[in-house]
Amino acid sequence: MSSTNRTVVVTGIGATTPLGGDAASTWEGLIAGKSGVGPLEQEWAAEQAVRIAAQIAVEPSEVIPRPQGRRLDRSAQFALIAAKEAWADAGFTAKAGEDASVDPDRLGAVIASGIGGVTTLLDQYDVLKEKGVRRVSPHTVPMLMPNGPSANVGLAVGARAGVHTPVSACASGAEAIGYAIEMIRTGRADVVVAGGTEAAIHPLPIAAFGNMMAMSKNNDDPQGASRPYDVDRDGFVLGEGAGVLVLESAEHAAKRGARVYAEAVGQGISADGHDIVQPEPEGRGISHALHNLLDNSDLDPAEIVHVNAHATSTPAGDIAELKALRKVFGDHADHIAVSATKSMTGHLLGGAGGVESVATVLALYNRVAPPTINVQNIDPEAEANADVVRGEARKLRAEGRIAALNDSFGFGGHNVVLAFRTV
Repeated sequence: MSSTNRTVVVTGIGATTPLGGDAASTWEGLIAGKSGVGPLEQEWAAEQAVRIAAQIAVEPSEVIPRPQGRRLDRSAQFALIAAKEAWADAGFTAKAGEDASVDPDRLGAVIASGIGGVTTLLDQYDVLKEKGVRRVSPHTVPMLMPNGPSANVGLAVGARAGVHTPVSACASGAEAIGYAIEMIRTGRADVVVAGGTEAAIHPLPIAAFGNMMAMSKNNDDPQGASRPYDVDRDGFVLGEGAGVLVLESAEHAAKRGARVYAEAVGQGISADGHDIVQPEPEGRGISHALHNLLDNSDLDPAEIVHVNAHATSTPAGDIAELKALRKVFGDHADHIAVSATKSMTGHLLGGAGGVESVATVLALYNRVAPPTINVQNIDPEAEANADVVRGEARKLRAEGRIAALNDSFGFGGHNVVLAFRTV
């Protein structure tokens, strides 16, 4: 089937995050304004300048059998847990082929990671140095591959239409979902399992990010450390986990009577062309991505009532994003409820776009925007450019069709904006 106009819908969601071991508990935590950040109790953390992180709420060992877990990097474990939840939530009872409602040749998987199997790589290097060549795990290579999570998800669901792994730093998870939308829209697949995962809470990444001055050093107040838009914000808090959607052509979903959460309208992608780590301060690249989305979809800007912002809690990045929203939407930006859920989950790097897409879809489905917590003293530039949801969750427009955006940006100047709409 070849087409460029196929409607794409979301039929399944799954997540494992610092707020909960599944999508439901994660959403409950987001709406309640719960923080998933805490102190790092590992011995190696004592010498770090940053001693806080948003660690997973439910360890994979509680879900995945030990023999299987030993062959999977932590990032792949997260992805598999979230993907299996989303797959079951979409109404599939077995892998493609065994479940007759989906053809494996029409099923894809796109799971991204910004870093890949970094913990496997570093841990096995320690084994090599300390115990010798023969003690290095024979599973090391498939575990450390950035495409390991996607490959394992593809094997679990029986995907044969294509298994892909976009890598664009913290925009990776969103880019994966955008790629999946295009796979369906252009006729390559009828169903795609898509999202992002990351597991980088390890001494080296934390030391490196800390020395970049990118992370909050508010060790005395872990739950208050991630504070997007606050005048005292001092960097992001590292998180871990995965978020996955099942995307499907509307025709395929209707044929099998699937429950539909939302329409996946499309994506807008751009690059800043400015700096390897610093955002373009006026948000020009982000504005370009927003215009790209609007120009290449039937989305009416008046439908947009909510944005799940990238908002990592860095001084420059938070404001650049809001400037772009104001530049593109003008006065309508006053009527868009902006939520920064990283204030609760921390920053999941390549997994952020997946988890935040789950949150964006659920915000539309339930017509409520999660709060941004820890904003004690809002930055005047943030207040001037956007309507930030603070303190408590906020009900969205109760009647009519509404839409929401999920923004994700990454080192290298990668910008991805996803749009979802009620059905």
